[in-house]
Formats: sequence, C-alpha cells, structure tokens
Amino acid sequence: MRNDVSSQIERFLDHLTVERGLSRHTIAAYRRDLTRYAEFLRRRRVRDAAAVTTRNVTAHIAEVSSSTHGDGVPYRATSVVRALSSIRAFHRFLMREGEADVDPTAGVIRPKLPRRLPRPLSVDDVGKILAQPGRTTAQGIRDRAVLETLYGSGLRVSELVGLDVDDVDLEEGRVRVLGKGSKERDVPLGRYARDAIAAYLTRVRPEIAAARSRSALFLNLRGGRLTRQGCTGILERHAAAARIRARVSPHTLRHSFATHLLEGGADVRVVQELLGHASVATTQVYTLVSKEHLREVYFSSHPRARSSGRSVKGGGGRVGAVEAGGAPR
Repeated sequence: MRNDVSSQIERFLDHLTVERGLSRHTIAAYRRDLTRYAEFLRRRRVRDAAAVTTRNVTAHIAEVSSSTHGDGVPYRATSVVRALSSIRAFHRFLMREGEADVDPTAGVIRPKLPRRLPRPLSVDDVGKILAQPGRTTAQGIRDRAVLETLYGSGLRVSELVGLDVDDVDLEEGRVRVLGKGSKERDVPLGRYARDAIAAYLTRVRPEIAAARSRSALFLNLRGGRLTRQGCTGILERHAAAARIRARVSPHTLRHSFATHLLEGGADVRVVQELLGHASVATTQVYTLVSKEHLREVYFSSHPRARSSGRSVKGGGGRVGAVEAGGAPR
C-alpha cells in the first residue's frame, strides 16, 4: 500500500465520506485544506504524514495566515482556524488507523477568534420579505413555500434543497430533515409554511415537474431540484423588493428563526433540537443576541436609562465581540 501523503489524505477523505457520511460541500472544504497542506509538505520533502512534526504544522499555519487568495485578498482568520481543524482531524485519523504514533498538531494552539454574533432580521423585516411573493403565479407560489419553510422551520439551505416530497407530513405539520453528519430530525411546520407548501404541491409542482424532478420537493421552473444558489437568489430578490438594506442570506432566516424563538420564551435546549446543533453551546450564542436586544430596548425606552453622551447600544451593541469561532451553522 502506498504510504505517501496524498494517498493518506485520500483514505481520510474516503473515511469522511463513507463512514461519517459528511456532505460533499464539507468534503470539498477538507480537500482544499489538505491539498494545500500536502503541497507544503512536498516542498519540505515530507513524504509520509507520520513523519510530520509540530514545527511543520506550525510553519504551514503561519504560511496560510500570511498568504492571499488569487485576487490578492488575505485569508480570513476563520479560514486559518478551519485549515488547522482539517489537519488535526487528518492526523488523528492516522493515529486511530495505526499509521502514526504521535499527533503533531497536539502542541499547536488554536487561534482565538472574535465571534461575530448572528445578525437576525426583526420580525417586521421578515414579515415584509415573506409578503413579497405573488399568490397567483407559479414562481410566486413556489417562492412563498421556500421562504416560509426556511423561516418557519429554521432549516439550513442545504437541508431545504435536499428535501423530498415524502419528507413533508402536512397533516402532522412536520418535516423530516437530514442534517449535518447524516443525522435525521423532525422539525415542526407552522401554519403559514404548511399552507404555502400545500398550495405549491397542488397548484405548481405538478405543472413544472419533469422526469428529472424525481422525488425533489422544491423545483426550479425547469423541473430540476432547486439548488442552494437558486434558493439564495429567491431570497435576495424578495429582500430587495421589500427594501431590506441589510445583507440577507438563507442563513439569516435561520438566525432569525432561532432568535425570535428565544425572544418569545423558548428554552435554549428546545431551540438546539430544532436547529440540529450537536451541542447546546453552539445554540447559546443566540441568547447573547437576545440579551443585546433587551439592552437596546431598555436604553432606548426607559426614561431614566438615557444620559447625555451615552450610546444606546452601550458596550458594542448586537455585534460585540465574543471569544470563539464564528456564527453557528
């Protein structure tokens, strides 16, 4: 068996695909990070990953930190942290497989990053966006079903476009979702989402479905499965029509779903289950957003809270820095 770095990386990627069931997008990210790592090791004449030292890993991370994309833009700090995480997972895999005796990443300290808090939309702004799709055209009915499902169930865009018709139970008001790591969960569908999906399934999907549609729930107007890019375009178009100035993506609706639930009194562990987060710590970032919202309301509303020269947002507002890695997925 070949034991060079490239073949070791391929075995690791096969493990992630077959045994852990990670999505092709996640696999592609691992491949990019590890291909760059393999090229670095090749230049250092390291042919077997078992021979890598902590100094090699540290030098590579320093190189990534100081390098730029093809357009001259420096790599973001989050990209550097992700690269280290990919390399660490790779070396730990080699140890589990008995191909290496030590983990050279064990002594490499993960950089600390300021966490940007999620930027949810207000309930009013979400309502403006959801009011935009028409109720008489095929495109409008389809768009309304897509947006109501995104916001009403807090799905990741990859989860939404991966839905099949049989995943939706309109009578029970729930949808079966295949999340990260191929973990299934049932998520409730609210009345607005149920009505929108029902209208789409009865009035639109039969008209635009084609042989290639197969079991896909949400279709583009040519009959193919709706893509992530197509879903993003739908949201951006209706956000622009609603004159929402903030940058909006499907993940913005997921952030808004979580924040609005917590502000309405939902328990953080319930929200964790609905979002499909493996750890409640990931979900707790939304409690920070809600606390900032309460602070803003207090300083803008209470007659004895305001004082001359004091900012309404106090110490940094909704996007104040917190230690950790980035907005939750």
